[in-house]
Amino acid sequence: MTAAGSGLTTSWLVEPLSREVALAVERLAASDDVVRVALMPDVHLASEVCVGTVVATRRLLYPGAVGGDIGCGMCAMRFDCAADALADEALAARLLTGLSQAIPVVRFSRPPAPRLPGELAEQPLSSPALERARRESLLQLGTLGRGNHFVELQSDEEGRLWVMLHSGSRAMGPLVRDHHLRGAQRTKSGLGALDAESEAGRAYLADVDWALRYADHSRRAMLTAVGSLVADVLGAPAEADTLIACHHNAVRAEEHFGERLLVHRKGAIAAAEGEPGIIPGSMGTPSYHVIGRGVAEALGSSSHGAGRRYGRGEAARRITARAMERQLEGVWFDHRLAPRLRDEAPGAYKDIDDVMRAQRELTRVVRRLRPILSYKGV
Repeated sequence: MTAAGSGLTTSWLVEPLSREVALAVERLAASDDVVRVALMPDVHLASEVCVGTVVATRRLLYPGAVGGDIGCGMCAMRFDCAADALADEALAARLLTGLSQAIPVVRFSRPPAPRLPGELAEQPLSSPALERARRESLLQLGTLGRGNHFVELQSDEEGRLWVMLHSGSRAMGPLVRDHHLRGAQRTKSGLGALDAESEAGRAYLADVDWALRYADHSRRAMLTAVGSLVADVLGAPAEADTLIACHHNAVRAEEHFGERLLVHRKGAIAAAEGEPGIIPGSMGTPSYHVIGRGVAEALGSSSHGAGRRYGRGEAARRITARAMERQLEGVWFDHRLAPRLRDEAPGAYKDIDDVMRAQRELTRVVRRLRPILSYKGV
């Protein structure tokens, strides 16, 4: 542990922090009302607050410490099927084509788009602009998104087939963050903050709650679409009782060190004692299902993935399309997209096994999964 600014910063790291990340962490730790900061092994530079950071406050809310993709997270489910069914190239191709048709990357281009469930359609949002955006959100519900969002079919150690899905609140998350940052007070560190007990703070928390539930509903809609596709192509039903779900961009009140704290997680999952979670690798590398150990100094958290080694621009410069194809050997994916997916190549990320070793006291591994087929948009 090392003291930093006004808060106690604890780290679980794969490698020493870069100067830029260290400065960003110091800035956060010195911000008003920050009680504790925990850095996960996948920590890397991002706007305002680094991805892989957990920060606790008593009263202030920091939208930048949640980020724009509010509610971004994971879900996974097993099928009643052996994973080696996907050894057949023709079946793999049918699944890739089917995924591109069943799960649009950006938006549904024409009706019928999925409907918002009653609770999401009826809960008021805090501004007319967000209310107008809610109508657009109808066309994004059940869509994947670009960047590091994906659908992956995987094999566990027993050779059973699983699906893992990563997506978030789509356009609504950044709109919620930006709307509330415009009304935030600037702290001494320059970060925008809201008083949780003020009208503005309560409005932010209500909008975050909406975005969290929107993201969860969207992932479940996509999971249903994957289940229907796998049943059609492989004749394998999904096993609903194996569902695992978690998110990694949120803020909520929790009890730590004998007091109520507002715990912000940006690129970190909650890992309370016994809490299930999902930690993906990069495209083409292993992923993990875990159970939290509830480590107090980590604010009951763990990493949300491997974490970027290179920023997107640097990764695209360093990694060629041919190198990416080599790194994804043995994994079905759309090779036509290789030139545009170079920033998502395994080499652009930290080694997930190094990350898991660095946080072995934070989580217990339940199963390790290897990728078989990866669907990702550009």
